[in-house]
Amino acid sequence: MTTVPASVLDAAPTFRSSGPRRLMERIADPLYTAFVVLLLGGAVIAIIYPLYFVVIASISDPNQVYEGNVWLWPKNITFEGYQRIFSTSTVLRGFGNSLLYTAVGTAISVCSILGAGYALSRKSLPGRNFFMVLFIITMFFDGGMIARYLVVRDLGMLNTMWAVVLPGAIGVTNLIIARTFFETTIPEELHEAAALDGASEWRYFFRIVLPLSKALIMLLVITHAVAYWNSFFDALIYLNDDAKYPLQLVLRNILIQSDVSGSGVSATGMDSYAESQRIAELMKYGMIVVSTFPLLSILPFTQKYFAQGALIGAVKS
Repeated sequence: MTTVPASVLDAAPTFRSSGPRRLMERIADPLYTAFVVLLLGGAVIAIIYPLYFVVIASISDPNQVYEGNVWLWPKNITFEGYQRIFSTSTVLRGFGNSLLYTAVGTAISVCSILGAGYALSRKSLPGRNFFMVLFIITMFFDGGMIARYLVVRDLGMLNTMWAVVLPGAIGVTNLIIARTFFETTIPEELHEAAALDGASEWRYFFRIVLPLSKALIMLLVITHAVAYWNSFFDALIYLNDDAKYPLQLVLRNILIQSDVSGSGVSATGMDSYAESQRIAELMKYGMIVVSTFPLLSILPFTQKYFAQGALIGAVKS
């Protein structure tokens, strides 16, 4: 009669208990996967559906929108709202002004932040900590809108493009990000090697540092382009010429004029009032689409660079 070794007997309970454990693991993995898929799917729907609803509402009959009949497909399709928006040259002119302000402002901001961030990252810069403190102070203390207006006026920039692009050209947060990137990502050995080869600071910056900073540059370009494109408050304060208004301010004025014209209808003209309200609702949705479409069409192609730039400074060497 053969005997079972004691080691096998001791291990038997482990084999028996591992069965339910493995079964629970097999059940838990699909449940976890399903939970993550449902959670992310719900988040995607919560983000995408409002944008989709604005698009279909902009070409649907406002009465159908009010009655809740517009969910997945437009009802009684009409492009009258877009026709009203683009029926005047002010919208096209505002579109061109926004492109100009965004391009010039982004270029100025990115170049200024890259130069200042690199200079502040150099340990050989005299008083670099003092300059950094001055920048950080501006994050906590601000002279206010009146002080900024007086400065812009005294500099002779009122009613010019520079009043829109220069006051907010350098963001301290992005400056800190750029400085952190240069300090933690660009090795000091590269500077020493370039110096031994006779490269000046300018040549080292343009030929070595900038090519290695594509993620940072794209991050700065995206953030500043979005900020300049959506900005209208500075233009509202500093510009008084309609021909220089950016798109956001033009669309805002069109919306206000539509509301004013609708509220000015007499009580006996209910048909005219209802028609004005219908057009105003179409224009509201249409203006959202017109103002956001350029950014929505470009940002997906820059998502890769934005994700890389968002990790700048997260890992310390």
